[in-house]
Amino acid sequence: MSGFKNPYDPNIKLSSGCGCGRHATQAEHAAAVETDRLASGSEALHARVVESAVMRALFPQDELRRRFLRAVGAGTALSAISTFFPLGLAKEAFAQTGKLEKPAVKIGFIPITCATPIIMSLPMGFYSRQGLNVDVVKTAGWAVIRDKTLNKEYDASHMLSPMPLAITLGAGSNPIPYTVPAIENINGQAITLSVKHKNKRDPRQWKGFKFAVPFDYSMHNYLLRYYLAEHGIDPDKDVQIRSVPPPEMVANLRADNIDGFLAPDPVNQRAVYDGVGFIHTLTKELWEGHPCCVFAASKEFVTTMPNTYRALLKAIVDATAFAAKPENRRQIAEAIAPANFLNQPVTVVEQVLTGSYADGLGNVIKMPNRIDFDPFPWHSFAVWIMTQMKRWGQIKGNVDYAKVAREVFLATDAAKIMKEAGMKTPTTTTKKFSVMGKEFDPAKPDAYIAGFAIRRA
Repeated sequence: MSGFKNPYDPNIKLSSGCGCGRHATQAEHAAAVETDRLASGSEALHARVVESAVMRALFPQDELRRRFLRAVGAGTALSAISTFFPLGLAKEAFAQTGKLEKPAVKIGFIPITCATPIIMSLPMGFYSRQGLNVDVVKTAGWAVIRDKTLNKEYDASHMLSPMPLAITLGAGSNPIPYTVPAIENINGQAITLSVKHKNKRDPRQWKGFKFAVPFDYSMHNYLLRYYLAEHGIDPDKDVQIRSVPPPEMVANLRADNIDGFLAPDPVNQRAVYDGVGFIHTLTKELWEGHPCCVFAASKEFVTTMPNTYRALLKAIVDATAFAAKPENRRQIAEAIAPANFLNQPVTVVEQVLTGSYADGLGNVIKMPNRIDFDPFPWHSFAVWIMTQMKRWGQIKGNVDYAKVAREVFLATDAAKIMKEAGMKTPTTTTKKFSVMGKEFDPAKPDAYIAGFAIRRA
């Protein structure tokens, strides 16, 4: 998997293992990755990428490569290959096209499993493989994430999927062109209620409840509002909805400040783990495959630092492809659970990522795609989000939904990197889907809004 291990070493594998086939654990591999990066620099890493690619092409079967190298030695092999393949020119060309404008970058994140690809890319070496020195910075809340990104304290950021749209449209802040190069996660949220409400499973019994969501411009806010309204509850009149940073939600539930929340994980599972809440429903039951969080960057960053941007996007898409495989989830849970990342017991994170979890009602549920990972930023996702922003009065007037979706959700960029990572790539950027049984046609957004009995627009 690694692009910088020595392809002339007959004692290592170029196929996947811990990451390079030389270490007992992924943690040991990650430490070695960082050592190699600091010692070698990005130019050496680029050279290794070219050499490894050539060796893989010449020896598709790794065992043949290793036998060849043991027979003739690394020096002879290098000389022989150089006589018929211009390695020097290839390395120079790669270095010129791939030179990073800013190898050291900062990315802000909120400690939730929605940020899995962004977080895991540090300890598991996905950033280092692209020659990047990334500082992932744990941040207190979404307003802080937004402000630090807009002030350029962060080069890019983990964001809620509606945030780049709101920033671009000037909802809640001055309009600044922002982009979504990749979706961080799909599904992975839930409505959790206080244990005192175990006998109030019908949403029509929730009048007067106090709910928490992470941010006004969030899928959590829109899905909770949607769910309540479909059950005849006006989210602005019959209940209270307040913004609470995810790390503070369980404490507020325990203190009886709120009756429940629609939150990202591991918040829901931590409420169950602490015995203060139960999982009422997963959001995938409302909308299977819905987006939640994204990798976001300003249009300025994308256009002025194209190589750095592409390297970041490739690292995150590669990590997403790894996370999409269920067999890797326990390893990922161990990597992202520590205090500097999620600060959660590994068992809590494992229950979320593997989908085998306790619901707080005495049941153990098996739901492998409780959270899943697909980086493609569908334009139709963006259009749906904007319909809800307009439905609840966050944006007003005429909106060119398709234009904004194209400019913010960078589906073409994602598709190119996904193809390189061996992921299935859609042939279109829009699709129809259903939310609680109601079909959404991205070509008819205003008609969709008009079809809701409870709305502010």
